[in-house]
Amino acid sequence: MKLWIALLLLSLSLQAQTNSYEISFDNAVHHEAVVKVQFPHVKSKNLRVQMSRSSPGRYAIHEFAKNVYGFKATNGAGEALEVKRDDPYSWIITNTDGTINVEYILFANRGGGTYSQVDLTHAHLNMPATFMYAEALQERPIEITFNARKDLGWKVATQLKQEEDNTFSAPNLYYFMDSPTEISNYKQREFEVDGQIIKFVLHDPGTEAELDEYWEKVKAIVLQEKAVFGELPNYDFGEYTFLACYAPNVSGDGMEHRNSTILTDTESLANGGMTGNIGTVSHEYFHSWNVERIRPADLEPFKFDRANMSNSLWFAEGFTSYYTNFILERAGVISAEDYGILRRAVRYGYTFLNLKEPFIYKLVKTFSEQYISVFPEVDSQFKIIENVILSEENSFLKTLDKGIIRLDNIILNSKSKVISGSDAFELYDTFGFPIDLTALILKENDLDF
Repeated sequence: MKLWIALLLLSLSLQAQTNSYEISFDNAVHHEAVVKVQFPHVKSKNLRVQMSRSSPGRYAIHEFAKNVYGFKATNGAGEALEVKRDDPYSWIITNTDGTINVEYILFANRGGGTYSQVDLTHAHLNMPATFMYAEALQERPIEITFNARKDLGWKVATQLKQEEDNTFSAPNLYYFMDSPTEISNYKQREFEVDGQIIKFVLHDPGTEAELDEYWEKVKAIVLQEKAVFGELPNYDFGEYTFLACYAPNVSGDGMEHRNSTILTDTESLANGGMTGNIGTVSHEYFHSWNVERIRPADLEPFKFDRANMSNSLWFAEGFTSYYTNFILERAGVISAEDYGILRRAVRYGYTFLNLKEPFIYKLVKTFSEQYISVFPEVDSQFKIIENVILSEENSFLKTLDKGIIRLDNIILNSKSKVISGSDAFELYDTFGFPIDLTALILKENDLDF
């Protein structure tokens, strides 16, 4: 009996110490959301609340406070509290009775991995761009209610733990801020892998049949990436969710989170996205291992009030970028020939132009500038594309250095027009030299295998 009472008192204490959030979208037509926050049992004389200046997965400063206005602060009796400001992104509130209520309006019209977007089609929320927080209370659990527009058929998709209906929770501030949320009349697919659920949520103007086709590719990617690591990560609450918005008014982006990822692009599945968007799926899902769990130590603890620098992005992003297209080829999403086009170009420059350093990635910016009206998504993501190509070039140049020397020796010492299958396999197995490239070089020398 005593133990039961103790547990009850502990539960009531935790509930009392929970920070509560609520967000509404009555004026979505003008890209506005109203946010209300309650901080109970505040002990300090003053409480500083602030908007983030950084966001998980981003490494630069973003002044999210610029989109906030109509700020109010009241106590438990509804009386206005004194508010002072000593910087552009903080509000210092005088505490009178232990309860501090905050209310403000958020302007949101940039859908992507960094900012938020609210309109009559959806509410796309990156949490640091949306919600104020109190750093002094960051270890408290958080409960949030999303007042989704029933008249628009909106539903809530997020990695937060569902408590009931549209009310969700997070164990602390970091998990809350790392939990992007899509609220719309979205389509959804899911499947089970080793007892865990993988979900794909899609907000776009397309058909169920288009999503079915795309979903088959997503499933194949998930299983191939699982094969790389041998098992899925242990997702919190047993679920991982892709949050995809493919619409003309979003920004092309991808952003990894612990148990979910944001995927945005201007191309719908019917308008080029079926092939053009799938690479971001491969890249961001790989991050659920690399970066989210195989994590650079210098990104911990994450600070929301400053830029979070890391000296380990060469591995965190570079290693992931290397596997992006590799996984697509393994999953059968792209052909071996498609995967090999870049390598053929690298080899041509290496052999015939004496280019021993990466060079193709330098063309991306020029291409994006000259064809921005035709391929705007290249301009919006040219840095990502540059990094992927640079990573592949560097990797393949190392393979060429070793493999071509060996192949030259094989050709020089060949006594017939056909080299042995064992030599071709040695080039592939030991030196990582693709079979199709071996065949191409042999053909140039009037040989075969």
